[in-house]
Formats: sequence, structure tokens, C-alpha cells
Amino acid sequence: MSLQEIYQQFIEGMKNTGWLEYIAVFAGIASVWFSRKENILVYPVGLINTIIYIYLSFRFHLPGEASVNFYYTVMSFYGWYCWLQKDTRQENILHISYSNKQMWLNQVLFFLFFYFTIYFSLVYLKDKFFEGAIPWADAFASATAFTGMWLMTRKKVESWYWWIATNIASIPLYFVKGLVFTSVYYLVLLVMSVFGLTEWIKRAKQQHA
Repeated sequence: MSLQEIYQQFIEGMKNTGWLEYIAVFAGIASVWFSRKENILVYPVGLINTIIYIYLSFRFHLPGEASVNFYYTVMSFYGWYCWLQKDTRQENILHISYSNKQMWLNQVLFFLFFYFTIYFSLVYLKDKFFEGAIPWADAFASATAFTGMWLMTRKKVESWYWWIATNIASIPLYFVKGLVFTSVYYLVLLVMSVFGLTEWIKRAKQQHA
């Protein structure tokens, strides 16, 4: 595909962007901003984004991303609960921190489990139910997102590395599906994730000190 064709597809895709996609995108950007600031609003605002994208993902034959957003929705309630927990002095129990070696092993295994589960599921279901699916790309974007969300509920710095990987994979994935505004959205999230990583590294150092 030439640059001219990419540009034309971008313009056409932006013209065809519906109001639901706009709402989901702006809610998602706000949610990531709240996440960077360690603000509990990350979860209720994020729910607006995830619920809309469950619908859009099925509509545009992205079953892996639909499963991710369903997972986001469930984990948002869990993360909301975890982030609100306080000790006897009414201070937050969870603090931003780095993963230890065991946690690193767990997250890699977590990623591999979901990658291969989603990949082989899509390969099997592609012909009958999801003709537009791209198994390897959909599985990678989904598995990295599953891992990032799990780590975010535990306030682990490494969650941002997984978010960065998710965003890089999602930019072209949504573009080729015709969700151009969402593709731009993931580009914005990629930049915000880098800033989020920097912010959480700084906060983790402060907690350690």
C-alpha cells in the first residue's frame, strides 16, 4: 500500500467515524491520563470506553479485541476495588512498585497462555465466524493488553511496557479494519503510555525512598 493510498484510507476512515467511536476514544484517553496520575477515576471513565469497544469490536470482526474489552470491563471493577482498599490509618494499601522476579515470570507465562489460547481459537473460528480476523496480530494485541491490565490493578510499573506493546500492535490492526479514528487513538495512547511509564518510575522510586 502506497503512502497516497494510506492517506486516502485515513481521510475516508475519518469521514466514516461514528459518534460512538468518538465517545469511546475520548473516554479512553481520559482514562489513561487518570491512570498516569494514579487517580481512581481511571476505572469508571475507562468502563465507558471498554463497553463501547466490546460492541465495535464485534461489529468490525475483531473478536480478540472484543474479548480484551470484556476482560477490561471485569478487571476495571476488580482494580477499582483494589485501589480503594485502605489500612487502619485510612491510607492506600496498594502503592506503585516494580515486579520481582516471580512476578516477571508470572506475567510472561500469563502473556504466553493468552496469546496461544486466543491465536488457536481464532485460527479455528476464523472461517466460520470471524472472516476478517488476523489471528497472530489480534492475539498479540489482546494478550499484551490482558497482561497490562492485570498488572495495572496491582499498580506495577511494568504494566506500561505491556501497554506500549499493545498500542504499537493496535495502530495498524485497527487501521486495516477501517477504524481509522481508533488507530489514531492508539497512537495517542502510545505517546501517553511512554509518559505514564516515566511518571510511574518516578513514583516507584519515591515510594522506595
